[in-house]
Amino acid sequence: MSGAVATRLAELGLTLPDVVPPLAAYQPAVRTGLHVYTSGQLPMVDGKLAATGKVGASVTPEEAKALARVCALNALAAVKSVAGDLDRIARVVKVVGFVASDPSFTGQPGVVNGASELLGEVLGDKGVHARSAVGVAVLPLDAPVEVEIQVELLPSGAVPQP
Repeated sequence: MSGAVATRLAELGLTLPDVVPPLAAYQPAVRTGLHVYTSGQLPMVDGKLAATGKVGASVTPEEAKALARVCALNALAAVKSVAGDLDRIARVVKVVGFVASDPSFTGQPGVVNGASELLGEVLGDKGVHARSAVGVAVLPLDAPVEVEIQVELLPSGAVPQP
C-alpha cells in the first residue's frame, strides 16, 4: 500500500486491515461505475468482534465511538478491495451508522462521529460527507455499532489531488 492515503494512515498510526469476510450472503463492497457501496462493517479486529452489547448499557458512548472508528477503517479496507487504491477516492458521499442502543440512549450522532472523524482525518476534505446515525434494537453478533459508506471514485487516468 503506497500513496497519499497510505502515508496519512501511517502518520496516524493506523494500519488498513484485511477485508472482513462476509458473515452471510453478501459482498463486503460492490462497485458500480465510479461509486463504491460497502456493506455494513462491524468493529471486527483480527477476525473477532471487538465488543458486544448495547450502547448506554454495557457499552459506553466513548467505547462505541472508538468502535465506530474501527468500522470506518474496515469500510476503507472494503473500498480498497474493489477500487484497488484508496487514492482513487474522489470523496466520501454518505455514511450510515447504526447504533445498538439501550432504549434510553439518544447519543447516536456522537457515536457515529467516530467514523466521520476518522474519514476526515484520513481523507481530509474528501472525507466530508452526508450522514445518518440510527439507533436500533440489535445488530449482527450483538455488535454495538455498524457503519456503511458510499464513495465516489476518480475516473480512470485522473490524477489524485492531495
